[in-house]
Amino acid sequence: MTALVDLLIAAAGLGPAERGRLQTLVQEWGLLADLSFADLLLCVPVPDGGPGADEFLVVAQIRPATGPTVHPTDLFGTTLRRESLTTAWREQRVVREGEPEYSDDVPVRVEAIPVPASAGGAPIAVLVRDTNLAATRGPSALEVAYLRCANALVRMVNHGRFPFPPAAEGALETPRVGDGVVRLDEHGVVDFASPNAVSSYRRLGYLGNLTGERLRQVHDGLRLEGRSPERRGVEAAAGLGLPQDDELAAGGVVVLLRAIPLLDGADLGTLVLARDVSELRRREAQLLNKDATIREIHHRVKNNLQTVAALLRLQGRRMREPAASEALQESVRRVTSIALVHEILSQSLEESVAFDAIADQLAKSTLDVATTGRRPSVRRIGSFGTLAGQAATPLSLVLSELLQNAVEHGGSERIRLYVRRDAGALEMRLVDDGRGLPADFDPETSDRLGLQIVRSLVVGELRGSFVLQEPERDGDAAGGPGAEAVVRVPSLEIIGRR
Repeated sequence: MTALVDLLIAAAGLGPAERGRLQTLVQEWGLLADLSFADLLLCVPVPDGGPGADEFLVVAQIRPATGPTVHPTDLFGTTLRRESLTTAWREQRVVREGEPEYSDDVPVRVEAIPVPASAGGAPIAVLVRDTNLAATRGPSALEVAYLRCANALVRMVNHGRFPFPPAAEGALETPRVGDGVVRLDEHGVVDFASPNAVSSYRRLGYLGNLTGERLRQVHDGLRLEGRSPERRGVEAAAGLGLPQDDELAAGGVVVLLRAIPLLDGADLGTLVLARDVSELRRREAQLLNKDATIREIHHRVKNNLQTVAALLRLQGRRMREPAASEALQESVRRVTSIALVHEILSQSLEESVAFDAIADQLAKSTLDVATTGRRPSVRRIGSFGTLAGQAATPLSLVLSELLQNAVEHGGSERIRLYVRRDAGALEMRLVDDGRGLPADFDPETSDRLGLQIVRSLVVGELRGSFVLQEPERDGDAAGGPGAEAVVRVPSLEIIGRR
């Protein structure tokens, strides 16, 4: 959609609302292309082309899934000069060429449909419908029904009534024309049902003839699961004047319905698309079961880690050697950091976590277990966003070690965590105002276990970089010279959303 937006922005006289309408048309026009057995081109006047609008820019193109294409070569971004386009634009009416044109020796029927910004408004674009006329046989009943619906939609486009405003949430598995088509007249009676649609209803348990039946009564006669008798179905689309979605489930078969009201005054009715999504729903159920299992595993891992931490804490209290007791307490802190990640993962359906909550909790817990008696202020500036679970665990350990180092060894009064995330990487800078780095300190050769863990996780597991250096102090800095730890992780290793 980005290329379309770029071309529409470049087109003269199109504001955000007008561009949004054309984008919505492009999102929905697959239905019209399939029903028409035709290629569709969305064209806007070339900027600075003069008041006559003799030259048009093709800003979008779609080919039908139900028939051969007229334009095997993509016309996106090219210009067209057609009398029908100019006439449709000037006279604001649907124009059909009197004689077929030819494209690569293929006879083509050309139509130009002006697209207004709203009902009764001036056109902002022209929709071209190019139909391949190479087939000389007479149309079948299915083709006649498809074209009848397509022509109704064309008139709705011309009158500013199609496409409909986008819904707040669109179905990911919206049916297509090839899945199955049912057409209802203005009374809700089926006057056409495609073979695929009939097959879907057969699988639901309806063995009668759909044609001539009121669809509401057909649905009432099925043994549908989890359905209230008062539920408003696809039959209500015509009365509401808006598309309606519904699902029919019976005996393990699930059929998704989408009803589109045909509001053209010459041909009222409803177009219903039907798709058997039984296999899709079975897979979704399996995924939900797997998600529940994974969450339970994370929960149990968290509980086990907390048990290990409790055992280490008890052992540390029994140790008489201060160094051994301190080492056990540090192990408790590291195990607790990992448990925190698993706790958050156990509460989510996705294998990703909002890391800001983990970072803030780590800062709080580090201060709670500090042995120096000092509680510096810790502030986070910036957001980690959402990180994949496999990146969140090592990054939580890295952050825990750096916070612990700043609190225990830096003698800090103020700690600032700066986070910046862009398309290339995630950068984390931990700056304190403590005693600073010793004069002969070399982080590359330091034998401190915490720094070794940080370097191993950042460089080895996350394939990033780690630098420990003197910071550039800001104007309100207080205390000692301080230290700055900089961790940069490539975006390929932080799979997640901002």
